[in-house]
Amino acid sequence: MGDLEFLKKQVLETSIYSYKQGLFAGTSGNLSAFDKESNLVVITPTSIRYDEMTIEDIVIIDLEGNIIEGKRKPSSEWQLHCEIYKAKDNVYSVFHTHSPYATAFAVNRKPIPLILIEMIPFLGGEVPVAEIALPGTKELGLNALKVLDDRNACLLANHGVLAVGQSVDQAHIRAEYVEDAAKIYHYALNAGEIHLIPKYIENKMRNNQ
Repeated sequence: MGDLEFLKKQVLETSIYSYKQGLFAGTSGNLSAFDKESNLVVITPTSIRYDEMTIEDIVIIDLEGNIIEGKRKPSSEWQLHCEIYKAKDNVYSVFHTHSPYATAFAVNRKPIPLILIEMIPFLGGEVPVAEIALPGTKELGLNALKVLDDRNACLLANHGVLAVGQSVDQAHIRAEYVEDAAKIYHYALNAGEIHLIPKYIENKMRNNQ
């Protein structure tokens, strides 16, 4: 259980920090980490404020949602997380935020185009929008998977942001970059004409990765 205890601590600390950053608000948003050795998921609980959350509140579940350890219920979006882990062998953390600028574009159902160089290595390119699905269902995860083939993050229509990574830290920084790109895109739209990263620069950067 050593690795699971480490992941519980990491999920808690990153969640609290994300709340302070504004990626989470109140009880919205959720974060998980996947331990492939045990095939178990460490996930934030449902309906607990992040500024009040403790290590005892973090829940461990299997991929079918059965509680293995913890006194709380797992996040209501546990199926979203588990569908990603079932489908993507290279994902060890799933980060779901309601960060305001990016979520605004999710409400517009408008992808965030490739406006920043950093979006190529961190996000895989533009941030697409996954088709709307009922919260708390596996369809939310299945719809996200349809647009995550060559991307590390997407918007969930009328819902929020999903970022994935090979570690909690990597998923976290990708969620940060989605919100940063959305904020800059918002300001740029209000300032004038949008200029995307030219294709030749995009191709060169992809070839150098």
